[in-house]
This record gives sequence, structure tokens and C-alpha cells, in this order.
Amino acid sequence: MPGKISPEAAARLSVAPMMDWTDRHCRFFHRLMSRRTLLYTEMVTAPALVRGGARHLLGFDPAEQPLALQLGGSDPGELAQAAAMGADEGYGEINLNVGCPSDRVQSGCFGAVLMERPALVAEGVAAMIAAVPRDVEVTVKCRIGVDDQAPEQVLPDFLARIRAAGVRRVQIHARKAWLQGLSPKQNRDVPPLDYDLVVAMKAEFTDLHVSINGGITSLEQARALLARGLDGVMIGRAAYHQPFDILAAADREIFGDDHPAPTRPEVVAAMEPYIARHLTEGGRLNQITRHMLGLFAGQPGARAWRRTLSEGAHRKGAGLEVLRAALGAVEGLDA
Repeated sequence: MPGKISPEAAARLSVAPMMDWTDRHCRFFHRLMSRRTLLYTEMVTAPALVRGGARHLLGFDPAEQPLALQLGGSDPGELAQAAAMGADEGYGEINLNVGCPSDRVQSGCFGAVLMERPALVAEGVAAMIAAVPRDVEVTVKCRIGVDDQAPEQVLPDFLARIRAAGVRRVQIHARKAWLQGLSPKQNRDVPPLDYDLVVAMKAEFTDLHVSINGGITSLEQARALLARGLDGVMIGRAAYHQPFDILAAADREIFGDDHPAPTRPEVVAAMEPYIARHLTEGGRLNQITRHMLGLFAGQPGARAWRRTLSEGAHRKGAGLEVLRAALGAVEGLDA
């Protein structure tokens, strides 16, 4: 492994935080394919940590670094306490979610609905910054606007406010969030992308580190966006569903690191000790292998790999023999 990589250096390419997907098992798996890409936790709510005693949600394997914690919340005092907890656990970046459009998030007055309350966001991030050591960075992930807002007006004001509060790095999902009339799933696809606006924000806020998110499906597309002056690219669903295609080549193509990339079978072999430990601790095989279904996406044997894991991993007592059978099915088709 290279020396310790800061989240800012790793943010040239990152895997987006995704609820129910980017848990610690997914992140360990992703890290085997890229040493340098920045990984994010699922969103953890500040109330769950501060009032709910859910500090166990902050756990991670040191091998996952560089790693950022994403928090959800709107109360500055709770956000500060939660950020301090994250810093104590060893996260180098604490990210505030101002982009999630789900009803559950709206009802708690956090996520994308906070685009309508920039002063509260600024107060929150200022409290977070004051609560963590200077070497822990507080960042914000936002949308370009919500509902009937005019993004070209509200986004510059939003960025100016959080910059004045001390934020130096942002991730912008280049779509509006429609909080009325669209489901969270539709909010990932229906509102049109506006990459040009995000590029314009980087040109206007030259001192901010700006990463772009939304609709990015390949490293070629990521390189094109970086070439337009952006500091980073964040990839979500494509990195989850085609992890090898995105991550195995990322260190070379995005970071200029010529360290040899692993093969798919080598990734499977490297997962075995991790899975064995999880099973010994009472975990279930499918808690990990559900994140591995896309490893052979687009390759001969991909269907056999998915089918063997899907059918076998959920069974009571399923162990490494299921993983090995899935790999054997792929290798048998390749032979």
C-alpha cells in the first residue's frame, strides 16, 4: 500500500455514499481493487449517534482508508457531537449530507431539503469544524437546488455561505432534487443533469475543491470532467454494479499510479480471510457476497457467478464453499 493518503488527495475519484450499499463489507471489497479512491460510509444520522447510542455504526476496518464519514442532520449541536465522535473513531473527513431526497430524510429536516436553509447549513458546518481536530476536514455534499429553485441563483449563494463557514471541499450532485412529486429513485434519473453549472461554480469559487456527482458511468467520462477543471469526480451506482471496471483501473488512469491492478480471481481470493473472520464472528455469507455480485459484470460467466452466489449465500450455514463454487463456475466457462 502507498503511504497514508489524505481524503482530499483521494477525492480526485470517490465512490458515492449510498444507503444500504456502501457498508463496511462493500468498502473492504472496493478497497481491494483501488488503493487510492476515496470511499464513503452510508449516511449515519447525528441523532442516532448522539441520542440513540448507535456509535457501533461508525466501525470500520483500517484497510478501508482513505475513508470519509457521511452524517445526516440539521441541529448544529448534534452535528458537532457526531462529528467529534467520527473524528475520534479515525475518520479523516466528515461529510454533511445536503443531497438526499428521501421522505424519511425530509421529515427529519436534513438531506436535500436543507438546500432551502443555507444559513442553517452554514451554522451546522461551522459547529462541526469547531468540534474536530484541524486535520479532519468537514465537507458538504449537495444538489444544485430543489423543486422550483433556480440553481444558477441558489447554488452560488449556498456555496458562498458554507465557504464563509470554513468549508473548503464540496461534492455537487449535478441535478435538482424534486422533493414533491418524485420518488428517491426517480430523483437519481429524472431531473436533468447540469454539468456546465458545476464547472461554472468551480470557475467562480476557485479556492473550493469541487467534485461532481451524478450520471457518471466510466473512467473515460471521469477523465473528461477532470479535464474541464473540476477537482474530483464521484461515481455511485456504476461503481457498485461494475466495481472492477471502475476501480481496478482507477489508480492508473485517474491517479497515475502504475502499481499492478489485481485480477478478478485475485480479488475473490483476497476476500476469503475477511469472509472467514466474519463467519467466525457469527455473520452470514450473503451480508458480504451481495456486494460482490457485479465483480464479473460484462464478462463470460457473469450470470453463473451471480446465480451461484445469489442461490447459495443466503442459505443457513453457507460458507466459503459457495464463493469457491461461484468462482469455479466462471473459470469453468472461461476454460
